[in-house]
This record gives sequence, C-alpha cells and structure tokens, in this order.
Amino acid sequence: MGTEGDGVRIIAGRYRLETRLGRGGMGVVWRATDQLLGRRVAVKELIQDDTLSAEEARGRRDRTLREARAVAQLSHPHIIVVHDVVEDGERPYIVMELIDGGSLADRIAAHGPIGADEAARIGIALLGALRAAHAAGVLHRDIKPANVLLDGDNDRVVLTDFGIAQVSGATTLTETGSFVGSPEYTAPERMSGARTGPESDLWSLGALLCTALSGESPFRRDSLGGILHAVVFADIRTPEQAAPLLPVVRGLLERDPERRLGAAEAERLLRVFRETGHTPAPVSSGYTPTREDLPRTAPEAPARERSPRGVLVAALLVAAMAGAGVSAAALLVNGDGGGGGGSPTSPASRETTSAAPGPTATGSHGDPATPSSSSARPSSGRPATPGAAPASDDHATAPSGYRLAVDPAGFSLAVPEEFTRVPQGERVFYLSPGETFRLGIKIADPAPGGPLGAMERAAAEGPENNPGYHDGRVTETEHDGHPAALWEFTWDGFSAAEGARHTYDLCWEANGRLYDVWVSAPVGKVREAREYFDVAVGTFVAR
Repeated sequence: MGTEGDGVRIIAGRYRLETRLGRGGMGVVWRATDQLLGRRVAVKELIQDDTLSAEEARGRRDRTLREARAVAQLSHPHIIVVHDVVEDGERPYIVMELIDGGSLADRIAAHGPIGADEAARIGIALLGALRAAHAAGVLHRDIKPANVLLDGDNDRVVLTDFGIAQVSGATTLTETGSFVGSPEYTAPERMSGARTGPESDLWSLGALLCTALSGESPFRRDSLGGILHAVVFADIRTPEQAAPLLPVVRGLLERDPERRLGAAEAERLLRVFRETGHTPAPVSSGYTPTREDLPRTAPEAPARERSPRGVLVAALLVAAMAGAGVSAAALLVNGDGGGGGGSPTSPASRETTSAAPGPTATGSHGDPATPSSSSARPSSGRPATPGAAPASDDHATAPSGYRLAVDPAGFSLAVPEEFTRVPQGERVFYLSPGETFRLGIKIADPAPGGPLGAMERAAAEGPENNPGYHDGRVTETEHDGHPAALWEFTWDGFSAAEGARHTYDLCWEANGRLYDVWVSAPVGKVREAREYFDVAVGTFVAR
C-alpha cells in the first residue's frame, strides 16, 4: 500500500503524490516526484468501480494496464510520454511526464477561441500524434480540447489521456457496457455501434478544430438526445470562424468514414495554409467540397452498417433510456433488434438541418402572431392532438420527453409531450405552455423558384412581417435528397416583456408538395429551440 507521511502518499515505494492537478472520468491526476530519479512527474490514479465484483475489477485493471503499456511504447513529440505503469494496493497508476501548462480547453475558457493559424498549428501536431498512434495499432477514442495540453515553455502541443484507447486485437474497457468518450466529439459510426478505426479519431479532431476556432463544439446541445441527434443525423453547420480551414474541417466531419479526409492529406492542407494563408481542396480522399458552409448528405451506409433509420432509432433509444441508468454503449450496440431497429413509421431521412431557416407562406411566416382564440387548445390534461398515435406507440419513434403526433393535416412528427396542437388556417402549430416555443408546419403546392425562391421571398418580406427583423439568412441546401432551403432570423418578438425571438426554418420540395417546418423561441432559449427543430425535421413523415 502507498505509505503516508506529512500529508503525502508514496506509491510503489518511489512516487510521491503531492498536489492534485485534476480529476476526470477515468481517474485523478497528481503532481508528483519520482524519488528514485529526482524528477517531477504526473501520476494518474485510476478510479475503481465499487459496483464491480473482484473478478470484474481485476479484469478491468488488467486491461487498463495492458493498454497503458501499449501507449508507453509510442514515441512522438506530440504524444504524452509514459514513464511507468505500476500497481499499488491493487490500484493501477500511470506515471507520465509533467507538462507545465494547461489544456486547450483551459485556454479557450480563459481567452476565447484561437485564430486559424494557431488552430492549424495545433491540428498539424495532433495529426502527427494520431498517425504515430494509429501506425502502432492504438486508437485514442477521446480526442477533445481537455485532452490536449499546451506546454507553456515551448508551445509544444501534447496529446494525453489515452486512458480509454483501444489497442487493436485487445479487449477494451468498452466491453463492460459503459459509454466511453465524449459524445460531442464522438464519431457517428461509434454512436451507431459500427466497427470503428482510425477514421473515428479524425472525426473527433474535426470537431475539436471547430471548438478551438469558435469556442463551442458544433454538436453541443442541452441534452444527450440532442447531441446524439446532432452527431448522427442533423446537418453539420460549421462555424463561420472555420472558413479559412473549411476544406479540412468539412473533410474530417464527413459522416462516411470511408470518404473522410485522411490524416496525411489533412496535415498537408494545414501546412499549406500556414505557408500561404490559403487552404486548397483535398486531392487524395473521397471528400468533395460543396457550397460554402453547407454539408453534404451522407451516402447510403454500407451493408455491414446500420441504415440511417436504424442509427436514428438507436440514438433516440439512448436519449430515452439514459435517465434510467442504462448504458449508452449497450443501447447503441445492442438496441438495433435486427433489421435496422426501426418501426415501419420511423423517420427515414438521412440528414436533417440543425439550424434552418425559411417559411413558404405569406404573412409572418416564420413566427406568426399568437392565435387570439384559446378554444382550439385543450383545457387540461395531456395535449390533445387529433389523430395522435396511441400512447403505447409514442416512444417507438420519439425520443424521451417527446410523443409521435400523427396529424390529420397529413403528416407525422415527434413533438415535446407538453406541446398543444393549434391549427391556424393553412398552418398547424404545436405550442409549449405559455407559447414560449412555437413549432409550425405548413404543406402547400410547389412555389415558383422552388424552396429557395419561396424562402427568399419570405425573407424579403421579413422586415414587414417581423418587427425588428435582422440577421436574416437564406441558404440553399437539400433535405433527404430533395431540394431545400434554410432561413434563420431574429426579430423583436411579440412583446417587450418577452424580448427578441429567433426562428429556425426549413422548406423542402418532395413528391409534388412544398413542406415547411419551423421553430421559434426567445433568443435566450435558442438551444432548446434548435433541439426541438432538429427532432421535428428529423422525424417528419408525409402521410
């Protein structure tokens, strides 16, 4: 056992633990001294799970030590140096070099986003580290700003915390059924339970670069279900700050791992950017640039993987069960139930918009005025939705907290359980209590110019129909392989007391009809609104 004395512990008869530097999901990191060699080190004390049996705990400890020893064999200037792996009192410890500097996450929190040149420098360093690890058969599987250290003395970038890394051919901690990694930075193929490889680390690096450049992950949401939906299903909207490195970021955030930008090519592009200030298009991967700042619809999944519908159902199951203490990884891996895991009415679209714009009708299309009559909504109890699916079927196709509404207007979609249906002329609304959140749907005949023309006309009328209209943007895109347009804007709102509101709206044309789905909310609640929007568009089915 570690010896005690003067408030410090000595483990393995050699390492004196002095000051706790931090704590994460895998353990506690200590500033320590190697008394044998007289040098300062960092020691990671791995946490024991008291719920495991003695045999399970021993198996986990053995796997952890095996993986740590594999990482110790890696030699690269941008990979943390592992000096030793020891046991003390049947508890494993990893002894590493001590980096005198904080993490990239600390830097962003203290000073805000970094510039494109610095992001490229960090990206080049991390790509070199990943290439070395992957060549040795080691996957990191938790690339995020908190696991990137910045040495204050020499600007060295160091990738650390391979604590959940998977060594090719070895049993790993994921077999316990616990979800390892950070959902905002986890590749979609891992979310879907498909076999993963080095490409999954590259996706995580793409998300990390977005965070470094903008201060926030493009997949950040207010709930686990929202994050899973954003990673697996929603359109990927890269931040404006990523524009200088857009070919790299978009190439790394390609959902199909076989088409994802490779490490060598990504590193080459970043080096060109640092030398010339310009990032050329990739030339050695399946990634092809598209219209600026818009994602490409993911191709059909290979036969060995789940269908996009199965991926969404798996993600919704995670959202529904996470609060019940069910392992996310177990649900994602085992929740498919055979042929894709979806019921016949599961949403089939492969790609939704994560922040969309654009209505189609006349008037204040994106955020119509509050209905004056209250007779259209129920007086008490669960929101009355004519034609709604039976309660027993709700959660078959709706995430936790949502219900499947089969609307008599000819469509179905998932809406929050407490939302009330309120028809208003050609449009159908689902409103939250107090009408803080307003979800609108309209189905109409095709319009001249298609969805883009409809949205541009609506945007042109924005100032007239929405007092204080500003920051309006219409972008051409596609939805489930069909022409679509996004419209996003802010306006003064219904009252000074409530304040400004923000609207996300998507319009698309399919099967001879024009569909329009939008959500608006006070600007202080845009994250919740965006989740409601993503779910609504992602589960929308015309009937």
